[in-house]
Amino acid sequence: MWLTPDEADALRLSLKVGLWCMALGLPLALGLALLLARTRFPGHGLLNALVHLPLVLPPVVTGYLLLLAFGRRGPLGRLLEDAFGLVLAFRWTGAVLAALVMALPLMVRPIRLSIEGVDRRLEAAAATLGAGPLRVFLTVTLPLALPGLAVAGILGFARAMSEFGATITFVSNIPGETRTLPLAIYTAIQVPGGEGGALRLTLIAVAVSLLALLASEAWSRRLAARLDGRP
Repeated sequence: MWLTPDEADALRLSLKVGLWCMALGLPLALGLALLLARTRFPGHGLLNALVHLPLVLPPVVTGYLLLLAFGRRGPLGRLLEDAFGLVLAFRWTGAVLAALVMALPLMVRPIRLSIEGVDRRLEAAAATLGAGPLRVFLTVTLPLALPGLAVAGILGFARAMSEFGATITFVSNIPGETRTLPLAIYTAIQVPGGEGGALRLTLIAVAVSLLALLASEAWSRRLAARLDGRP
């Protein structure tokens, strides 16, 4: 009863977008982190720059590029709609894509650092004992990189919860469909007398972001302690 129905919808949608962003982003970030950390190939620097490009581009530019590519008239948008019936522009699924693109650099970085910190001699020892590359990855590399994955997942969730510029450009601000928490705050401050709703939503956004950061820190410390053999 503390939130209006529209405010509650915005909160639920933001949580939904954040969870989907985390679920889809972690495997993608892990693959990119492995590629960047363990291989060298022509275009390595370009790939690294493209992954981190959303950090330096204005979010509106990112959203517009997404609209050009994944809009219903865009090449990828038409392909997804024709092949799978999936429409992204002006849908909550597009909000997930916009959040994922903006959050991906923050997810790749901690995983890459964790992978680069893995002692390669441990992987070599496992291979010497007969473990194949996949088993070495699953039993040695991945467990040792878990703190980075934990940080990446929670940072991705928090970034998705706070995404505004790319989202409003790509999927607009449609109540009940694409109006996430930041967009609801923006809408509230545009309406006379909407300061109370904006303040409520702001407090919720601050609380969720703070809890995410605290959880990230606690989780990474706990995983690191387990890897070190501490209780």
